[in-house]
Amino acid sequence: MTSWQLITWLGAIVIWLGFFPKEFVPRLLKVAGYQHLVFASAVFLTILWSVRAGIVPGLELFFLGVTTLVLCHGWRIAIWICCLPLLLLMLFGTITPADGGAFALTTFILPGLFSYAVFSWSYHYLSRHLFIYIFVAGFINAALTIVIKLVLTSGWFYLQGAHSWHTIYQNYTQLALLIWFGEALLNGMAITLMAVYRPEWLRTFYDNEYLSPER
Repeated sequence: MTSWQLITWLGAIVIWLGFFPKEFVPRLLKVAGYQHLVFASAVFLTILWSVRAGIVPGLELFFLGVTTLVLCHGWRIAIWICCLPLLLLMLFGTITPADGGAFALTTFILPGLFSYAVFSWSYHYLSRHLFIYIFVAGFINAALTIVIKLVLTSGWFYLQGAHSWHTIYQNYTQLALLIWFGEALLNGMAITLMAVYRPEWLRTFYDNEYLSPER
């Protein structure tokens, strides 16, 4: 394990412990429906992150789904739910244990924080309307979040020295131009369906505000 890999692991652990949601475990143990939602989220992310494609080995792309997770559970719970997919991917050999900390930071901790910040901005500064929630907090938010993830991961690849910046930019970073719409569409559809049929699954969605006829 290199010094950079060790630093990323320490950083991820500090954030996990420093922002541990105290309400998460009691709710997980007492609310049966919530247990199903949490584990279904973890399984879905595991499948989503396992399906990868790329031009150069080691520079693979995959859909993120973090925006939907953050809107469903909030950022602090979301980064703990992501621990299970991370462990499974390391167990399956998709991610090396040494790179687990960097994967956590660049895939769901920092992108998840960014995604929650976009939602918070839209909540406080834009009209609280269903369309705003779906289009801004869901669709646009997901598009921006995966771009942030690709930029962070590109920086990590460059620090590792496995590829030149030219190779990373041409075969990984630039592909943000292709994947952003798919990510936005995936999350936008998921948020739309839940807002309409299962609003109780969205922790950040408030019926009395987003569906109020006065707004």
